[in-house]
Amino acid sequence: MSRAVSLALAADDPNLARLEAEAQALEATAVADGQLPDPVISTQVANVPTDTFALDQADMTQLRLGVRQEFPPGRSRAVKTAMRRSEADARRAERDLERRRIVLETRMAWLDLAWHTRAVAIVERSIERVGQQIDSLSARFASGRLNAQDVLRSELELTLLEDRLAEHQRRGQTARADLARYIGPEAAAPLPDAWPDQPVPAPLERLIEALPDHPAVLARSARIDAADAGVELAGEAYKPTWALEGGYGIRQDRPDFATVGVTVSLPLFTDKRQDRRHVAAVRQRSAAHLERDAVLLEMRRRLERAWADWQRYDQRRRLYAEAVQARARQTAEASVATYANGRTDFAELVRSQLAELDADLARQELEARVRQALAELDYLSGSVDPTAAAAATTGDAS
Repeated sequence: MSRAVSLALAADDPNLARLEAEAQALEATAVADGQLPDPVISTQVANVPTDTFALDQADMTQLRLGVRQEFPPGRSRAVKTAMRRSEADARRAERDLERRRIVLETRMAWLDLAWHTRAVAIVERSIERVGQQIDSLSARFASGRLNAQDVLRSELELTLLEDRLAEHQRRGQTARADLARYIGPEAAAPLPDAWPDQPVPAPLERLIEALPDHPAVLARSARIDAADAGVELAGEAYKPTWALEGGYGIRQDRPDFATVGVTVSLPLFTDKRQDRRHVAAVRQRSAAHLERDAVLLEMRRRLERAWADWQRYDQRRRLYAEAVQARARQTAEASVATYANGRTDFAELVRSQLAELDADLARQELEARVRQALAELDYLSGSVDPTAAAAATTGDAS
């Protein structure tokens, strides 16, 4: 499974590339937003008499060169830069979240494939055994030592087993297709015989404490930072915009003129513009906080549910490994012996064989489910202790 995860992360998923490109675009925009507007240069021929259009007729006729530099209000440039960088941080957190999602879905698909592959092998062995049983029953029926009902019951069991086999094969193919979405043709590689070892998760309290560091929450926190900058930017709009102007007028055979000036905007009528934008920014910030709180709440519920699933699945897996499978196998073997001696009817023999099959299938499914619950815990917290081997969560392919 670890190889499948490595292949999935190395596959250059387009969503990861998209989010990184968006982050880089926002960082470039942050640099641009922090700069002054381009200066404006003007050239004029001023005070030309309209009767002759002669440039040397009037004393005030001049060639005027001017330059104007505007300065945005207050700290708006720095605030815009901070806003764009926070948005870039949000994109990178979303990229990290996408990586976690890829790991989770790869693990889930691999475990589903492993479970159904093992189920197919178990059902095929059961079909082979029932087929041998039908051959034996048919011989006994031909000799008159058995009634037709037992033969028909075996044939019905065989048909039902073939149906279960087809269903596990279908679900296995679906899981393989899901896995191929992330690792391509490698999904067709044979699976190992043993289930992968799993580390023991940290205590639930520690996992909950780690939730604020989850990429989904960090992305919302970055959006809150961007919203804070948006509120500050809306406040800067109440300040005036400044512009510095300078000019030089060239006259023929007369003294030249120089001009220096300052222009200031007057944000006097703010109720329909600045006030509304400030209210909108404040509400967007409030919405960002609420979104983060909602994500944290949902992730905590999801974490607690995954923790409960892991405990219950592992408890059941232990029970099947230590008791249920062995007892089902012993019961089936005893039923075969007593049926051969004529002390058990055929219906009881069939029930014991089906119970053994169900126990084997349930054990393998629980092996997958306990690991899927751990994969969910790792996705949510990212704080699973890799050094502690879990005897409770390891298993063979039996």
